[in-house]
Amino acid sequence: MSRYTGPSWKISRRLGISLSGTGKELARRPYVPGQHGPNNRSKLSEYGLQLAEKQKLRHTYGMNERQFRNLFVQASKIKEGTLGYNFMVLLERRLDNVVYRLGLATTRRQARQLVNHGHVTVDGKRVDIPSFRVEVGQVISIREKSRNVSVIKEAVEATIARPTFVSFDADKLEGTLVRIPERDEINQEIEEALIVEYYNKQM
Repeated sequence: MSRYTGPSWKISRRLGISLSGTGKELARRPYVPGQHGPNNRSKLSEYGLQLAEKQKLRHTYGMNERQFRNLFVQASKIKEGTLGYNFMVLLERRLDNVVYRLGLATTRRQARQLVNHGHVTVDGKRVDIPSFRVEVGQVISIREKSRNVSVIKEAVEATIARPTFVSFDADKLEGTLVRIPERDEINQEIEEALIVEYYNKQM
């Protein structure tokens, strides 16, 4: 299954979660798209709830189903901590997500594009793989040749606050993952237990 590249606002309304992080998608029309959206009173089954929660998280990080499932399998092999939390942490440690958390991009989709186009370095070396797993202490920065890219400048200027698990130097356009995030610092709208139940039934 390929990655979804269509309108993110439509998906946000269908899933009931702001994929942009701004909440604008749901402000005007807080109901599912389609002619019956405002009057949709259908009740989801247990499986439907689990699937919807999985789709929320998958679309939040902009991943295709194979990548998402493979990462879940990797999380299941971590012996310490709970499976759901470990899975969320692995998602947060993706390079495109860290670039987004540092405020170098306004959305994860934009962050993934910056990484793909070779604008980002890790510990001084260019990395163009969005799924690259960032370790605590590694320095994420913008290449010297890319420091005048307008979307990066605009994103940094528009960022008001950053999570406490990252540090950022706006003058150097570089930041660090200083620690592993706590559960209450990442995606509080997501019930990861439903996602664990979903995949446990699939495997």
